[in-house]
Amino acid sequence: MTMAIEMQVTLGLPTRTLFQGPARALVAEAGNGAFGLLPNHVDFVTALVPSVLVLTEPGGQERFFGIDEGLLVKQGHAVNIAIRRGVEGRDLASLRHTVADTFGAVDEDERVARAALSRLEANIVRRFAELRKPGS
Repeated sequence: MTMAIEMQVTLGLPTRTLFQGPARALVAEAGNGAFGLLPNHVDFVTALVPSVLVLTEPGGQERFFGIDEGLLVKQGHAVNIAIRRGVEGRDLASLRHTVADTFGAVDEDERVARAALSRLEANIVRRFAELRKPGS
């Protein structure tokens, strides 16, 4: 493998690509803490936790992404990151508000959906229990 000064990063959501391009550094967070990647870092796979992902572009410009859980795969000079939800912010201060607004609305919708699913599951269990009763 040759020494590289940048890596190709793809940050993908289920429905679209949030970022695709070169980067000279990346900082992310896994379950065991934050870590940094440079282009010649050893290949690996890790699960990401909800956090801020920071990309440094070849010109030195930093880009900030608020991400939900996901998976990062580093292979050669390519880094592929698949996340459930994510948003980009101009800076850390604006990112905090963007994440709160975007993820907060989705979290409420998800909470309502999970409650409905729980009621449905309870109803199914109750009906199975009725089927097992003697004389039913």
